[in-house]
Amino acid sequence: MINDLLEKSDFDLSGQLNGEVKALSPDNPGAIARTISVAENHPDLYAKFSDAIHKQAEASTAPVLGITGTGGSGKSSTVDELIRRFLLDFPEKRLGIISVDPSKRKTGGALLGDRIRMNSIRGERVYMRSLATRQSNLALSKHVKEAVSILKAAGFDLIILETSGIGQSDTEILDHSDVSLYIMTPEFG
Repeated sequence: MINDLLEKSDFDLSGQLNGEVKALSPDNPGAIARTISVAENHPDLYAKFSDAIHKQAEASTAPVLGITGTGGSGKSSTVDELIRRFLLDFPEKRLGIISVDPSKRKTGGALLGDRIRMNSIRGERVYMRSLATRQSNLALSKHVKEAVSILKAAGFDLIILETSGIGQSDTEILDHSDVSLYIMTPEFG
């Protein structure tokens, strides 16, 4: 019986958009999630809506803070503390987070390790989305630009973009953020 229920309820929601683009708002995390999923998994469908989303995103004044650094340097802990302080200091503001995680070797999905360490993301004023790099040796997903545009179009007041962990020579985050923050471990150079 349980298997039958699971089989009947197992269908792909990411291949369709039914008004989500018009409903993009910090108050509608489901519409944001589905729109990012379509951008990530169905670029041909997303292309039909991308002009409207990019037009809305261009009207946004929300800054994008890019956070990068080596693996294990404390990026997620720093982001968690920034979220906590943002929520305390700006009670009317909304925060969107794109956290790029390394990919699992077998499935290609995000490991989602950043969510485990972040205690401040639970709340109505915070939206967090993890994206997988989908390739080894990359700090960002190739869908970061679309995800940031969707969060801007939704009307968030600040967007934080966290990389999966990189070396000092990787500057990819600069292309997607207004301000970047490089976090490094002590005695690392």
